[in-house]
Amino acid sequence: MNITLPTPASPFNIGTRGSPLALAQAHETRARLMAAFDLPQDAFAIVVIKVMGDAIQDRALKDIGGKGLFTREIEDALLDGSIDIAVHSMKDMPVEQPSGLLLDTYLPREDVRDAFVSLTARGLDDLEHGATVGTSSLRRRSQLLVRRPDLNVVEFRGNVQTRLMKLGNGVAEATFLAMAGLNRLNMTDVPRTAIAPEEMLPAIAQGAIGIERRADDSRAAAMLEAIHHGPTGQRLAAERSFLAHLDGSCQTPIGGLADLDGGTLRLRGEILRTDGSQVLADDMIGAIADGADMGREMAVKLLEKAGPGFFDHM
Repeated sequence: MNITLPTPASPFNIGTRGSPLALAQAHETRARLMAAFDLPQDAFAIVVIKVMGDAIQDRALKDIGGKGLFTREIEDALLDGSIDIAVHSMKDMPVEQPSGLLLDTYLPREDVRDAFVSLTARGLDDLEHGATVGTSSLRRRSQLLVRRPDLNVVEFRGNVQTRLMKLGNGVAEATFLAMAGLNRLNMTDVPRTAIAPEEMLPAIAQGAIGIERRADDSRAAAMLEAIHHGPTGQRLAAERSFLAHLDGSCQTPIGGLADLDGGTLRLRGEILRTDGSQVLADDMIGAIADGADMGREMAVKLLEKAGPGFFDHM
């Protein structure tokens, strides 16, 4: 297929949020497209779009609209043609896209693990009884309370820099960040300890970058095909199917992780009560091609075990 490649006079517009991590992800996308098509940097324009989720820092996501708060304005820009593609952190993405948009391109996945971040403690077990820990994630909150019901868990939002400042100001003794974000920002000076998935199962699609486009844009489709990472797509097909069939949102504590080994896929998933009083988990192995079916099957099994009102406990 012959496509018209972008030029400095007519650049390819890449939409993104304005946080340092979002910009790093947009820059990685641009670099991969430059390499794939041997194009100069100024054949691409990074377009920063303000989203509501970044503007509201004092309330929990579940109270102000959930994951769509980080995508709505960017997707509006895609639909009206202001940008050609949008770069997202996949763990922030709803499982359904607006009509006319497709999310089917993924870059190679980074470290999926959560990071324990503290200026005084090396790990969760080092925290004193009743210590204050900050997180905006219902999943992390619930996982924390399963292991340490004595902790005082407070709302803690903002980018990496903001959260570190809050730690320095004594708002909390520890918080959690994604290892992927710290790695992409090259923040080697942040005091962190990686947490194995066996101890804290990560968020669905954590560590993955997704690229969204208009469904009828054949040029964008052809360009993105050159940088799509198939194995990441296979893992996310299973994880996001699990999330979709749980009706996952920022109001439901859910963890999940798919791993590949040769021709097989291992999917781990869990759902938790929001007060940390119960966790239900499953672990399945099957063919990679069956990943989406495995995600659906696991979701059905866990929901049957949970029964009605499982997520209602506070």
